[in-house]
Order: sequence, then structure tokens, then C-alpha cells
Amino acid sequence: MYKDATDMAEAIRSGQVSPKEMVLETIEKAESENPRLNAITSTRYEKALLEAEEGKFAGKPFAGVPIFLKDLGQEQAGEVSTSGSILFANYRAQQSDNYVKKLESLGFIVLGRTNTPEFGFKNTSDSQLHGTVNLPDDVTRNAGGSSGGAAALVASGVSPLAGASDGGGSIRIPASFNGLIGLKPTRGRIPVGPSSYRGWQGASVNFALTKTIRDTKTLLEQFQICQMESPFVLPRLSHEDLFEKSLKPLRVALQLMSPVGGQVSAEAISAVKKAAQFLEKEGHEIIVLDKLPLDGIEAMKSYYIMNSVETAAMFDGIEASIGRQMTQADMEVMTWAIYRSGQKIPAKTYSSILSQWDQYSRIMYDFHRSYDILLSPTVAEVAPKHGQFDLSDQLKDKLRHMDDFNSKEQQDLIWQMFEHSLDWTPFTQQANLTGQPSISLPVYRTEDGLSIGVQVTAAKGREDLLLQIGELFENKNQFM
Repeated sequence: MYKDATDMAEAIRSGQVSPKEMVLETIEKAESENPRLNAITSTRYEKALLEAEEGKFAGKPFAGVPIFLKDLGQEQAGEVSTSGSILFANYRAQQSDNYVKKLESLGFIVLGRTNTPEFGFKNTSDSQLHGTVNLPDDVTRNAGGSSGGAAALVASGVSPLAGASDGGGSIRIPASFNGLIGLKPTRGRIPVGPSSYRGWQGASVNFALTKTIRDTKTLLEQFQICQMESPFVLPRLSHEDLFEKSLKPLRVALQLMSPVGGQVSAEAISAVKKAAQFLEKEGHEIIVLDKLPLDGIEAMKSYYIMNSVETAAMFDGIEASIGRQMTQADMEVMTWAIYRSGQKIPAKTYSSILSQWDQYSRIMYDFHRSYDILLSPTVAEVAPKHGQFDLSDQLKDKLRHMDDFNSKEQQDLIWQMFEHSLDWTPFTQQANLTGQPSISLPVYRTEDGLSIGVQVTAAKGREDLLLQIGELFENKNQFM
């Protein structure tokens, strides 16, 4: 009935429908679809209906539009916030974070929270606490991670957009699998804090999964901030930048090979070649890369070291809060392995890794002086079958005994733990390390009706360019 959230807000403003009616309609859709999707972890329907009745929405761009938050971060005061973890099954947030406060100030009404893997560590959404999220197009497949629940709700038509976050592809990967628009903004673009200001050292960014470019543009314009208390400060984009500039001829670097040396499916190659051919037809220059600007394996190893250290620090804080040590019973085996590996990494190693990320940013800055955008597949394959990345019993046994290994051996085991799933989704992580904006666009479907997105990455601060490109694809009916 409604094209997108902008359409919904206009219907409310014009009096065609009330916020309460909109909320009731969305609840009805959610209750109809969620049994087959398993996308929702908790709801606050009664509170949402009361807010819809009593809220003041005048002048708010998304007045009365229902939304679901991701059950990882995105904390709303008083509401359950599990992070997909059995340890936090009954935890309620003590305060709302700045991202959620901003959503509320824009007029959104929060209906509940969406399914995610434990602490967002995987590219599939399946936790021991909440179970697996089914792909709406094929329920034998996973909707992707870590914003899989959010993607499933948007793709199934329950909501036109949903809160999501991206620390290594967690917006773009499920966007690709579900045929959605998935923008990861530039580091520093979206409000952070007050409890955490540098999620995964700035690799993790909140935003949303959407269906239209105009929703994506409006949301970005309203959300963007020059946040001086943040460690990552970014100048705002102007309204003209986002809505009025015309797209000039571009130099497009085309990446076909996996940055970690894995196989890229024929379907993923077809998707990106189709996009490249369209851009070339529209007057843009395509240059096929024979060498990638960054060493993908080296970059991923640095990513896993960061993840290990940050996870160890997180659990140290949890231990101090609850007054006891963590045990294997508190978490899934993959989380345990990451946590324990972080205990043995020297501070000097971690410091050198962060310096390495700065060099990656410099290299990509230089790269974008020659090329306006980098075009690649978003993922190497369509959405995986449930259980496709399950670990062998032998590997799981080693992970349970992580403390028996030295630091190098531990990082080798972390690599083995993610190796299969990384081959499936190797294209997204580098933009998290460098802080660049990157978007997945829904331009291709296989003969079986499964979606594969293409990824467009630009220089820091150039979301306007990504959205111009997205709008070109959308206006020329290239979205599938």
C-alpha cells in the first residue's frame, strides 16, 4: 500500500491515516509474517500504541512511522536488549543511546527489536537464544547477519525500513541477500554514545535497511551530525549535496576477484558486470582492476585481532558489573574463542593494528584520487542454507580449549572458524576498517529468484555520490 516510510509519513501528515492506525497495521503484518521468519525478539506494542495516540508529530519527517530496532546496541531505556546472548536474556537498557533518541526525535515509533547473532559476530543471524532468521524468499536459507532480523522484516513488507548496524558488512550483507538498499555511512556520520563512542574502534556504524533511495537520503540528511564529543568528527553534507547535485561522469574501478582469494560465484560476477555495463552505457568509464589496493588477508587478520581485543575488554567490563568471572556456559563457543584469544594479545600489537588501519585509510584516500568509486559484488554467493557454516566437532573442541594455545595459534583458529563464511562474504569488511561509506544495491536476481547485491564504495564523506548512483539505478528501473 505504501511505497516507503516517506509515503507513510505523508499519509499521516495528510490525515489519510492516523499514527495509531499505522501502528496497528504494522503489528498485524508482523504477527502474520514473524512465525515463518523468526525476525522479532521482543515487542512493545502497547507502549507503541500509547505513543501513537499521545505523541506530538508535527514537523517531524517520519511522523508516526513504525520501526523496529536491532537487538544489538540501539538501546532504548527500559526495554529488553539481549545482543543475541543468553547472558543478557533478561537485561533491560538503563538509558537510550543517541541513535535511538534521534530516531524518536524524527517521529518514529519503536515497535520492538529484531533478531541478530550473539554480539553480531557472524554474517548469518542464528543465535542459541533466539534461533535462526529465515530468508523471506526461501525459508530454508538464512537472512544474513548480523542485521538479519531487520532485513527479513523489510523484505517481507512488515516495515519499509528498520534499524541496522554494520561492523563488517552487517547492513550490506543482509541487504544483498534480501534485495534491499544497505548503506553503511562514513565513520563519524551517525550519532554515537553516550555509553560507547568508538564501537569496534569506529568500525561499527548504526544506520538502517531501506527499500528506496529517497528514504535513505532523507534518513541520512536528518541523522547526520558533526558530533564534537565523538572521537570521529565529520563535516555535514548539505541539502544540495544530497538532493540537488547532478551525477558527473565517473571513473569506476571494477573489482571482480575476492580480496581473500576465495571463489566468487558466476551469479555474483554476473551481477557486478550487469551493473558495470549499465554504468558504462550511462557514460561512465569502467576500469577493471588487476590488483586490489589493499592486502585483503592482512586486513582481515587485523580485523580479527581488533575483534578479539574489543571482546575481551567487553567481557572484562561485564565481569566487573556482575561480580564474577565469565564461563563457557555464558556464551556460544565462537564467542568464547574470540573472548579468550583477546586475553593474550599484547597492547603493542593492538596499537600497531590501529596504526595499520590508518595506513589503509591513506591508501584508499589515494586510490579515490584516481577512481571515483569502487564497484564490486556485495557478497560472493546468494544467501546460505541454514547450518551451511556450522563448525566441525574437532574445531569446536579446540575453540573450547582456546586457553591451551598461544596467541598465534589462537588467531589461526579464529581464521579457521570464519574461513568458510568469509569466503561467502569477503567484500564488505575493508570499508569498516577504513571508515569509508559503502552501499549495497539490489540490482540482480538469480533464475531461482534469489538476490545478490552489488557494492559501491566511495571516499570518506561521499555518501552523496553513492546515493546519486543508487538513484540512477532506481530511476532507470535497475532495482530487482
